Amino acid sequence: MTQPAPAHPPHNDPSAAPRPIVTLDHVTKRFPGVVANDRVAFDLFPGEVHVLLGENGAGKSTLVGMLSGLQTPDEGGILIDHREVRIASPARALELGIGTVFQHSMLVPSLSVADNMALGGPWWSRPDRAGVARRMAQVCADIGVTIDPAAKVGTLSLGEQQQVEIVRALMRGSRVLILDEATAMLTPKGAEDLGALMGRLTRLGIAVVFITHKLNEALSFGNRITVLRLGRKVGEIAPERLAALGPAAATAEIIRLMFGTDAGAPADAAPRRARPGAAPLLVIEGLAVDDPAVPVERVDLAVAPGEILGLAGIDGNGQKQFAEALAGQRPLRAGRITLAGTSLERLDVGARRAHGLRYVTDDRLGEGTIGGFAISLNLLLKQVGESPFWRAGFDQPEAIAAHARRLVGEFDVRTPSIETPIGKLSGGNIQKALLARELSGAAKAVIFAKPTYGLDVNNIRATRQRIREAADRGLAVILISTDLEEVLELSDRIAVMSRGAVVGVVENDAAARGRVGELMSGVTA
Repeated sequence: MTQPAPAHPPHNDPSAAPRPIVTLDHVTKRFPGVVANDRVAFDLFPGEVHVLLGENGAGKSTLVGMLSGLQTPDEGGILIDHREVRIASPARALELGIGTVFQHSMLVPSLSVADNMALGGPWWSRPDRAGVARRMAQVCADIGVTIDPAAKVGTLSLGEQQQVEIVRALMRGSRVLILDEATAMLTPKGAEDLGALMGRLTRLGIAVVFITHKLNEALSFGNRITVLRLGRKVGEIAPERLAALGPAAATAEIIRLMFGTDAGAPADAAPRRARPGAAPLLVIEGLAVDDPAVPVERVDLAVAPGEILGLAGIDGNGQKQFAEALAGQRPLRAGRITLAGTSLERLDVGARRAHGLRYVTDDRLGEGTIGGFAISLNLLLKQVGESPFWRAGFDQPEAIAAHARRLVGEFDVRTPSIETPIGKLSGGNIQKALLARELSGAAKAVIFAKPTYGLDVNNIRATRQRIREAADRGLAVILISTDLEEVLELSDRIAVMSRGAVVGVVENDAAARGRVGELMSGVTA
């Protein structure tokens, strides 16, 4: 991948005095009833990875929207090379050298990967698919991913689509590259590779804006860290001070800025152990699923009551197909699913739910909820027509409202009203609503698919605590996550999935990290 020579010396050269490529000059953005950004000011320097941190709703996405041309400031301005500009469209942002990888996919599902890469080229000429494929292969090699340029985007997993967007952004040679939660779907090794690539880009004078909720990534990859809270910039840690603080002190400072509290809160609890000698509650035997992308082949797993079984692996290796087959959303080619002695494999989604099997999807907006529906109805999406919320085909508003108020209170869903469309909530509050729906009632087993993806630090902790509490109540829990730290923190045992098959199951003990890493990388089987 070639890049233009830097206009200014890299900022990591202490003898240089670089000028910022981009300056946010006290920008303010308002929406009805909300000040999303309140006089936010900072610079983006060449040769730096500038990390933006903050809780969900802190204003990070609005800032990204203004830099990428999706929003314009109501007050203040954006300067590029000390000249004020108006970024009125994504095309204009690209002209100005700002490339963005958004948290949610901006790809066209019906087109191939190569055609998505070529979008935005001259309309009067055919796309150079061979040239695109060659450039794409080089970028893929740089960040350590494998993507078929002929594959239809709609057949790819969420993680693979995220990788396509990263590659597309890097192919455009931007002076400023914005990565919005770019590592959320990557493996730990993939995140390390991306961090290394960001380092190479900064050495060429590129300014990288890196948005993440993972403090370890911020400290590992970032040169400068800006913290937002409730739409305002509450602090910035410059490169010299970040280096002087060290990881522990920097973490304490970031947590204080983000939450206004000390870092002295107790650390996340160590994994609890399943009740000794308990008979399995959820038994999966020979489960096989046909899928053109990743078929699932003869999975055998058993989960005891009160146990958390982690399912680790690189995203796109059959985890989603496995979870959807368990939940009843995909047909089985073979296999049996037994919950508390009842066979589920011939039952539909509703019947499996009635027997106590619950599924928390990783696609909160596309699959888990209907964005335009009220929170109260989303909490009952899988119980439509059931008593006492419906009688003789008619809804019972008082019963629906009472149910919603109870769950909103129990699960701390922060919303102006139970009638607020759920799509207007932050990602963390949408996840709370999903947990409320799936963990309430007579649940016996629950499948969590990447439950903390895209959440801020507080919501990650709250979600992980809900998972622990579900196991402590005696539920059988399957935790599917591409975040190895999360799997190691929560699980009693860890299964590793590769190419649609479970390649090993290990106890979560002191040696688990190494054994899981070997299984994920194919070293052992």
